[in-house]
Amino acid sequence: MSLLVPLFVVLPLLGAALTLLLGRRSRAQVAVSIVTLTSTFALAVVMLVAVDLGTPLAVSVGGWPLPFGIVLYVDRLAAMLVAVSSIVLLAVLLFSVGQGAADGDEDTPVSIFHPSYLILAAGIFDAFIAGDLFNLYVGFEILLVASYVLITLGSTESRIRTGTVYIVVSLVSSIIFLSAIAVIYGALGTVNMAQIAERMTEIPDDVQLVLHILLLLGFAIKAAIFPLSFWLPDSYPTAPAPVTAVFAGLLTKVGVYAIIRTETQLFHDSDLNLVLAIAAIATMIVGILGAIAQAELKRILSFTLVSHVGYMVFGIAIATEASVGATAYYMVHHIVVQTTLFLAVGLIERFAGSTSIVRVKGLVAATPFIAALYFIPALNLGGLPPFSGFIGKFALFDAAASVGTPIMWVAIGAGVLTSLLTLYALMRAWNLSFWRVKDDSPETEGRIAYLSQAPAADAQGARREIPRVMSGAAVGMVAVTLALTVFAGPLYEVCERIGESLLQPISLVQLEDVEQES
Repeated sequence: MSLLVPLFVVLPLLGAALTLLLGRRSRAQVAVSIVTLTSTFALAVVMLVAVDLGTPLAVSVGGWPLPFGIVLYVDRLAAMLVAVSSIVLLAVLLFSVGQGAADGDEDTPVSIFHPSYLILAAGIFDAFIAGDLFNLYVGFEILLVASYVLITLGSTESRIRTGTVYIVVSLVSSIIFLSAIAVIYGALGTVNMAQIAERMTEIPDDVQLVLHILLLLGFAIKAAIFPLSFWLPDSYPTAPAPVTAVFAGLLTKVGVYAIIRTETQLFHDSDLNLVLAIAAIATMIVGILGAIAQAELKRILSFTLVSHVGYMVFGIAIATEASVGATAYYMVHHIVVQTTLFLAVGLIERFAGSTSIVRVKGLVAATPFIAALYFIPALNLGGLPPFSGFIGKFALFDAAASVGTPIMWVAIGAGVLTSLLTLYALMRAWNLSFWRVKDDSPETEGRIAYLSQAPAADAQGARREIPRVMSGAAVGMVAVTLALTVFAGPLYEVCERIGESLLQPISLVQLEDVEQES
């Protein structure tokens, strides 16, 4: 079984190479991409069942002994995130294919999109299954190189400008991460995570603290934790709708995943939990206040993305088995729900010609179908029961209350306030864009006049046809969000086992005995 682990990276890379060769045959590219991501999902489900019933799977690529070999490591968390990511990538792929076909491939050029998209998938999967820090860095770089291409598709002025900011920030983060890896190797003689955890106690506490801070700083930029989240709200909204959806759902979670690994398995004896808790509170509050000040749906969702990363950092800061399990569940919830909301906004943009909540009106009467696709995940993200958002937040609050320190109660209060303000921001958009009639009163127009000064409240453009493939992809993602609630019990039990296992040291003996892949 462990010999199948490299397929998580090999399959998308082979698919990318094949779609590049099929550059003039768009239908063949689509078929290759769908088969690749479907196969990855099936493999991830099999792996999740195997590791949940047994032990984590690991393989040393090329048969090199530790610490020289590249170890790929699949436990419950890695397998679950690969499976969820495959679903999201597949849904967004179908959405983008429908958009490309309808627009003549102007916004999402299929010949460029598919190879870049599959390379992005390979980078995400590689980051999730990396067993050493340098391979984690390689995974980051693979997905970032692909994201540079995807975020500038269409080559408009705004996309090039925001893409440049995204590239500069990502390079700074990568330099910090690579510097941390160099210092760790110099201090410990290895970049293997299991060996790092074993040897960490051999170095002075102040050196441990420096290593800890360097890694956290690099990952915090990638995860968009305040005050290092300034780049995200301007970078994501200008990209094509499918690209924005997959970026919002997955890229920041790779950074959060790296922080989980760092905190639970490398520096479990070092205490920066108070700093993380303060950062979580600031991320939640500042992010959601930014969302309230926006008049454009993509920017509103981008700021809510930042604020809800704060919930995951909050769970990591609590540092108990229950909180780590709740964080894993909330990551899955947020990946699916945030992606779904961005796909719904992509449909709104096509139907109404704009995503400005100042200019768009009367969508409930005009298109109740799209209204439902927005409304359901909006309630979920706001944390109303019985949705998965409520389950995840309640689990985080319960874990924090069991710790009972003053900072935990402050963070619980910030989390409750953020949830209420999230619901307010999303329902205000609902009232203005969906519920408001076209001939609204001058008094109402006066009350929302301040929003016309918000960024990106642009003029309404031409309406475009919504292909069935795009609608079907959005419906499928809404169904997945509902499934997270219907099957919350079994999923949360897996997440509880994730919390229990992550706070145990990685078994170096297990890694040394892995099956070697020649």
